[in-house]
Amino acid sequence: MSIVGPLRRIHRTEIRNFTKGIAFISPWLIGFLAWTVYPILASFYYSFTQYDVLNPPKWVGLRNYLELLLEDEKFRIVLGNTLYFVLLGVPIGVVVAFGLASLLNNEMRGRSFFRTIFFLPAIVPAVATAMVWLWIYNPRYGLINSILASLGQTAIPWLSSPAMAKPSLIIIHAWAQGSAIVIFLAALQDVPRSLYDAALVDGANAWQRFWNVTIPMCTPAILFVLITSLIGMFQYFTLGWLLTGGGPNLATEFYGIYLYRNAFQFFKMGYASALAWLLFLLVVVFTIIVFRSSARWVYYGGSME
Repeated sequence: MSIVGPLRRIHRTEIRNFTKGIAFISPWLIGFLAWTVYPILASFYYSFTQYDVLNPPKWVGLRNYLELLLEDEKFRIVLGNTLYFVLLGVPIGVVVAFGLASLLNNEMRGRSFFRTIFFLPAIVPAVATAMVWLWIYNPRYGLINSILASLGQTAIPWLSSPAMAKPSLIIIHAWAQGSAIVIFLAALQDVPRSLYDAALVDGANAWQRFWNVTIPMCTPAILFVLITSLIGMFQYFTLGWLLTGGGPNLATEFYGIYLYRNAFQFFKMGYASALAWLLFLLVVVFTIIVFRSSARWVYYGGSME
């Protein structure tokens, strides 16, 4: 009895503390269940239905998925556009962000000013960014084509040409790397100075120090930016919608835009839900591939014995 008594008191105390904890986090918990868990489960159910919002959902089994994978030719174009954008845009964005962060990590006059300038695109609203780039890319009086005209070159149809539309959006993506630059700057400043000193003693030049010291020590940050960029690019929507609306000739009809059209223009909620779950599986597969490959190229200092 002398043992059971304290155990019962501890048990009741734990239950009371647990109850208090649940009560304190209940606002967040209710919101999480209502705005995150329920929509996820509902979209999974709707993906097996024909649902137009106005009428009750009608169970159709795997028809939406089979139609997407076997019959929808537009879906293949959309998937190709998205993979093109991800496979080119993500590496280019990471390289540009890391290169700029490396430059801004050096001692230079006006470093704080340049850091602010390069971070600004991260906080500019997407609509404002779209308006600025619409002017820069304008075929008649845009900034770039005006410079080309002054040099006697022909104008480039940046957003109106199917061949140039996706590269033009990738350029904007590479320009808007402010958040990634901040992450890389933090990683660069954590590289131990002693490693550079040791490399100097061994006779390494600037490029060898950058390649053999800087990059390996920053690989955890590179992996983080790579994964988050990958997920973001698969869901690319706002600038593509604002600048091109999916055109010209479906050249920039990305996955997010096609999903939006089916859900809110055609009111094919079941079809759009199936699109969303296929996108989820696609992102999971690519993320697993990157994580599996990271064991070969990511260096964690804490793992040294």
